[in-house]
Amino acid sequence: MTEPTPLPLHLATRPFTLEQARSSGIFRSRTRASDLWTPSRGIRVPKGADFDLLNACRPYTEATDSSVVSHLTAAKIHGLYLPQRCVDDHFLHLARPAGAGVPRRRRVKFHRLDLADDDVEAAGGVPVTSVRRTFLDLASLLSLDELVIIGDQLVCEHTRSYGPPKIAMLGLDGLNAYIDGHSGVRCIRRVRCAMDLVRVGADSPPETRLRLLMVRAGLPVFEPNCELRDAAGNPLVSPDLTCDEYRTCVEYDGDHHFTPEQQGKDHDRDFVTKSLGWNQVLINKEDMRDGGRVAVTKVARMLVQGGWADPLNLAGASLQGRLGSRKDVA
Repeated sequence: MTEPTPLPLHLATRPFTLEQARSSGIFRSRTRASDLWTPSRGIRVPKGADFDLLNACRPYTEATDSSVVSHLTAAKIHGLYLPQRCVDDHFLHLARPAGAGVPRRRRVKFHRLDLADDDVEAAGGVPVTSVRRTFLDLASLLSLDELVIIGDQLVCEHTRSYGPPKIAMLGLDGLNAYIDGHSGVRCIRRVRCAMDLVRVGADSPPETRLRLLMVRAGLPVFEPNCELRDAAGNPLVSPDLTCDEYRTCVEYDGDHHFTPEQQGKDHDRDFVTKSLGWNQVLINKEDMRDGGRVAVTKVARMLVQGGWADPLNLAGASLQGRLGSRKDVA
């Protein structure tokens, strides 16, 4: 069997359109060769080529006039925190103007959007909805808490006494102003409700989920990533969540905390925190099961030690049978 003629380098490593092939002097018969597959009409993909999501989208925006990468696909390109069901969505999401026709393409979901010029940006030459516009469009696909998680991610910033500063993807005031200018967008109420819960400083989805759980349970307000200082005002540690009034802080220990190196750092952190006179609560994913009752009870008990009155008696909930210890704790 005759081997297919090698493709030009710019076509051999990523998906391309038949128009691009024609412009490169590739005959139609070559685009039917066995080393190419057809994911959708007018598009070819070299078998075995290694390319990223952005290049997977490129031929679709080139083959379908006025199309822009949007929704879940744009969120993945921007690196936003998505729930697993959305990560597992393998459709390409494209948006077209409200009055434009919507073609049928395999593995593509089309959306109709009225986009202003500043709602779209070029990512490697591919038109993609901007981060802030993508945040608005996700409101129709995500729950309130899932939207808050992304909102926290967008505005997260902090400067600590150690390590490089964390720069926000979007400023909180700027994001709120943008949302105010888009009152007609679908699910705008959910967006506004989410923004009421967004806080600057949350570093991960578990931290955001824990904070929301604590607020809804009736615990005092905790702020994300505030530094604890010694008597001379020197910052020493930065817990995930702190309640200064009752000198109580919370750390969420994710999977990365179980490496020997990280455990050594965590032990030093715990020692410094206690030396400063703070009540510290360590929370993990097991504590968040069954609605997070164990997490709420643990935090409430430390708050009571810090002087909190606990009007709902949250600290009084029994932990018997809920802890992974050798003896139950009442």
